[in-house]
Amino acid sequence: MMIDLDVQYASEAANLPSEAELQRWVMTALEQQQRAEDSELTIRIVDLAEGQELNETWRHKTGPTNVLSFPFENPPGLTLPLLGDIVICAPVVATEAEAQAKALDAHWAHLVIHGVLHLLGHDHLTDDEAEAMEHLEINILHSLGYPNPYTTTEQ
Repeated sequence: MMIDLDVQYASEAANLPSEAELQRWVMTALEQQQRAEDSELTIRIVDLAEGQELNETWRHKTGPTNVLSFPFENPPGLTLPLLGDIVICAPVVATEAEAQAKALDAHWAHLVIHGVLHLLGHDHLTDDEAEAMEHLEINILHSLGYPNPYTTTEQ
């Protein structure tokens, strides 16, 4: 399997993950989901203004969010290797990592994996879906050496 990853850095935030890190996190998620076919995926890293605009436009929610996923749906009769797009708001990621006492790279890895799972059709609209998706995220993160992102720690 090969992934053609297009990374767009549209943020001036410090400590952004490298393309190599993003590639590793995406590949691990896809491999663990037994996705064998070649795929194309875009990750766009944005600042607050673009994160807010996209969240308000597509989710009709005020303010920016940490990650948005836009799965690609092939038109009838056409099969393209596109998974879709993931948009991650860098300042939100940094703020959440600090507030939750998580390592910044671990939180980035979690949100990239979360976005990839959404592109593969996973969701968390019901308690059962959320539990299943969290289990997948925890397993993928553990395989990368990261802790359970749902374990709370006190600062």
